[in-house]
This record gives sequence, structure tokens and C-alpha cells, in this order.
Amino acid sequence: MPANPAAPARLLRPQAVLFACGLNSVRSPMAKHLFQQMFGKTVYVGSAGVLKGELDPFAVAAMEEFGIDMSKHKPMTFEELEDWEGLNFDLIVTLSPRAHHRALELTRTLAAAVEYWPTPDPTAAEGSREQRLDSYRAVRDQLMQRIKRRFGGQGGGNE
Repeated sequence: MPANPAAPARLLRPQAVLFACGLNSVRSPMAKHLFQQMFGKTVYVGSAGVLKGELDPFAVAAMEEFGIDMSKHKPMTFEELEDWEGLNFDLIVTLSPRAHHRALELTRTLAAAVEYWPTPDPTAAEGSREQRLDSYRAVRDQLMQRIKRRFGGQGGGNE
């Protein structure tokens, strides 16, 4: 999809991206860590949730398959992130309806664009360990493709 020439440069090439979901325990930390692996330190990236959950071991296992260790991720809320480092993001990518509504509330006082990427919640999956892990892999792969499609070519490589 070609870039919109009328879009502000900060939206096409944001300096700081926040991924947000409901609990900051599966989808948003997966997206953050995938983004970091693809783009290193060329763009600042964070993650937050509407509420604070516990880091999900299936999410950790799915990411380990890609050589990404997110076992030290500490889930935090939007409010905790704001207190800890501020909400200085050009772009907030929301992965759940609750996070999207919260991000839109924030934009009343925050100059950030918001994009909604509906992403299924793999925690609802049932079955064997492998079947449940497949749900997390599907989310991981969907996030990776979406990040590549949206931000592709912006990493530290050749452009």
C-alpha cells in the first residue's frame, strides 16, 4: 500500500510507538518485542495495558521460538507507564477494543495518532498445550506480518 503523501512525516516514520492491549501480558508485549527485534533502537517502542495482568508463559514460549526472550517483561498500565516514563509517543497501536477506547481518551490531551489492529486474544484457546500454543503462535505471526506491512523498510538496514 503506497504511503499517503499528505500524512505527516511523524506518522509515516514515528519516533516512538506504543503497543497497547487489555492486560499488557500477551499481545502488546509480543508486538513490542517483535518490533524491537525488527527495528532495534531506530524507533523507541513501549507497551501498556488498560489493566495490569501477569506475563503469560505461553506468550513467552511462542516468542522464544523466534529467539526473543520476553521473560523479564513487567506488565504495566497506561497510568504506570505515564508515571514511569511519560506518554511521549507519536503513534499508539491498539490491539483490543478496550485499549483502543483508552487510547482515544488519551488523545484528548496527548498529540498521538491511534491505529486499531484488531488482534484475537489467544488466552481463550482450549485444548492440549500444543493446541493452545498454536493460538499464541498465530497471534505472534499476525503481529509480525502487520508490523512488517506497516513499518517495513524503516529498520536500521538499507533503504
